Amino acid sequence: MQRNIFFLLIIVLIAISGCGQGQIQIPTPPPALQDKIIFMGDHEDNNDIFMVNTDGTDLTNLTKSSHDDVLFSWSPDGRQILFVSDRDGNSEVYVMHADGAYPHNLSNHAADDGFPRWSPDGQEIAFVSNRDGNWEIYVVSVDGTEQRRLTTSPAVDGHPFWSPDGENIAFVSQRDGNDEIYVMEGDGSNQTRLTIHPARDTNPAWSPDGSRIAFESERDGNVELYLMNADGSNQYNLSQSEAEDGDFSWSPDGQGIAFSSQRDGNAEIYLVRLSDGSLTNLTNDPGEDVFPSWSPDGQKIVFTSLRSENADIYVISPDGSNLQRLTTHPGNERNPLWVP
Repeated sequence: MQRNIFFLLIIVLIAISGCGQGQIQIPTPPPALQDKIIFMGDHEDNNDIFMVNTDGTDLTNLTKSSHDDVLFSWSPDGRQILFVSDRDGNSEVYVMHADGAYPHNLSNHAADDGFPRWSPDGQEIAFVSNRDGNWEIYVVSVDGTEQRRLTTSPAVDGHPFWSPDGENIAFVSQRDGNDEIYVMEGDGSNQTRLTIHPARDTNPAWSPDGSRIAFESERDGNVELYLMNADGSNQYNLSQSEAEDGDFSWSPDGQGIAFSSQRDGNAEIYLVRLSDGSLTNLTNDPGEDVFPSWSPDGQKIVFTSLRSENADIYVISPDGSNLQRLTTHPGNERNPLWVP
């Protein structure tokens, strides 16, 4: 009997030791869910992350937290969800299974961490942190180990975005006095400035084939959608408006970009075709329409609309047809993302 108690005590001590070192055993995520959309919603007094079928059925609160959970992205394989939460008292980077199970803190630091981005192979996550006194870009393995700092500028660095091949990271830096687009290799080497303008250039996003980078710029006096080659050459204004343009999303085939524009007096979802620069107003409604995101097959665009007095999730075809409302809750829902 004493021998059994002794062995039981040893097992408990090993378990406690493992927990003290942060070694949390997380099961392998289940296979990716199909035909799902996730989004942020404030159905209670805080932001949670929700999931709904693409036909609007089976609305589910995934986080059910009393704190604010801010959605950022699916994992590339659609099996996990990346988000930021203040549930541990400060802003931290979290990941959970696609069904909401096993949420766990990846960044795990007393400073604030945020704006995370998956690497294309799903093995690493780039994020920003002020743990060293100013905002810098870091990378962490998907299991929370091997955290390393990529940028070392005394100015603010942020908005990391991986190239599709995982070799490079585009980012925004203020090291030259204002927001400019830079690129570096995945290990932080060869940091190169791509934009050179006294106005702000922000929010870089690679095209699906990695040949171009879209970004937002104020160089014409208002926020507009710009495009350049991956090496920074051939920069030009793609949206061409005196109103505010932003919240953009590349089509999966790289032939178009959906974005939100105020050019008609309110926010509408537009599609610009890169072949000829033609523009189409897809939503054409007096309500505010923002945050477009594509289905993986390029046949649908999900977005947030305030046409019903509160923010709800809608889906529309890229030609502006087949509008469908997915959510009807009196709370606000925003930033929808289709499962990859």
